[in-house]
Amino acid sequence: MKRLAIIVAWLMLAVGGYVAVTGLREYWASRSGQTEAAQSWNAPEIDSADSNPVPGSIPKSDSSPSTNRVQPGDSVAKLSIPRLSAVLYVVEGTDDKSLRRGPGHMHGTALPGVSGNCIIAGHRDTHFRVLKNIEKGDEIILETHAGTYRYKVNLISVISPNNTACLKPTSNAVLNLITCYPFHFVGSAPKRFIVHADLES
Repeated sequence: MKRLAIIVAWLMLAVGGYVAVTGLREYWASRSGQTEAAQSWNAPEIDSADSNPVPGSIPKSDSSPSTNRVQPGDSVAKLSIPRLSAVLYVVEGTDDKSLRRGPGHMHGTALPGVSGNCIIAGHRDTHFRVLKNIEKGDEIILETHAGTYRYKVNLISVISPNNTACLKPTSNAVLNLITCYPFHFVGSAPKRFIVHADLES
């Protein structure tokens, strides 16, 4: 019996160590990804006539999702929430590799400042953990190479993964930030946390 208790104790220590190491690895990967995204964002743009633009740059003459030349993982915007002193670099794409670099702009949705539904998703335990403190009325600033756009939060909701209303196209310029919920849930979180904001005139 004593031997079984020792084995169980060692197993629990091993599991705890694995969880801790995995958490630290994800944390440092997210920090490193944001550093890389920031460097890409701040890199000087080259002449628009060049056929190979700097990653993350969006041609000022055409910023529609279907024709811009950004690739998955490229930096596309700088997201700021002034009240929370939060600054994040948004990358293109919502695949696992892109989301390790930063919050991801969902391909095919509107770009910041453009009429339509701009959707940005992020992990609740890294980049989008800051959203747990967001409030209605907060300002969200999205800066792209085409301009700076200010949104105001008008709705915060928790929904089931089957509720896709926040993904539907819109005629007016809106922003939806999406992450999993609850923020401190261990494992795959069962719900989604949605921050809805309208573009300010």
